[in-house]
Amino acid sequence: MSTAALQGLLEYLYGTLSPDNMLWVANHLIEQAKKEEDSELKPYTMEEINAMLDEAEANFAAGKGIPDEEAWDEWEEDFARMEQKHYELTEAV
Repeated sequence: MSTAALQGLLEYLYGTLSPDNMLWVANHLIEQAKKEEDSELKPYTMEEINAMLDEAEANFAAGKGIPDEEAWDEWEEDFARMEQKHYELTEAV
């Protein structure tokens, strides 16, 4: 949203809301902003990346995991199910 649009919205709210209602809206906006900030993806550190790589290499050396063909098949099946669900939901509307 542009700065001008936000300024217009604020002016409208100033003119229509009581001080108590403005505080209520402000508190809810702050709560929502904090929730979204907490849920944002945070980049991995190099230490975390190296630890994940070390773990994956150890699992591979131990013969753990599934072959890449099987992983791709599972991924394609999951994707087809999601696509079908999306289609069903859009058809219902």
